Amino acid sequence: MSSDDNKQVVRRFNIAVIQNGDRAAFDALIASDFQNRSAPPDAPNGPESLWHTFQNLLRPALSGLTVTIHDQVAEGDKVVTRKTIAGVHTATLFGIPATGKAVSIDVIDIVRVADGRYAEHWGINTLSAVLAQLRQA
Repeated sequence: MSSDDNKQVVRRFNIAVIQNGDRAAFDALIASDFQNRSAPPDAPNGPESLWHTFQNLLRPALSGLTVTIHDQVAEGDKVVTRKTIAGVHTATLFGIPATGKAVSIDVIDIVRVADGRYAEHWGINTLSAVLAQLRQA
């Protein structure tokens, strides 16, 4: 696959899976041996743990969740994406009761794409800073 094809895989994953919660798209776009290299130590890092993060933690807590892709750079089988995940905090998020506040999580991630699927992920984000702000609300 070309770098442009790999970028399209990542774009589709961000919109169909993260933003829209499409399980069929998730299954089509994730490798069975996927590894999340940014998972906390001793935490599961396979496909289902990634689905759980989006479907059971972020999406229920952030109404109107959107993903805005600002930049993408691809080289070989890796795609770097700078994006914002945003929504309104309307349900419990990592133990923090709903505040009704707008939330924006800035993310930079690297995805290795193999055969049109997410094979590995590395990332950094501002979730901890967002949670700290919500605790003060």
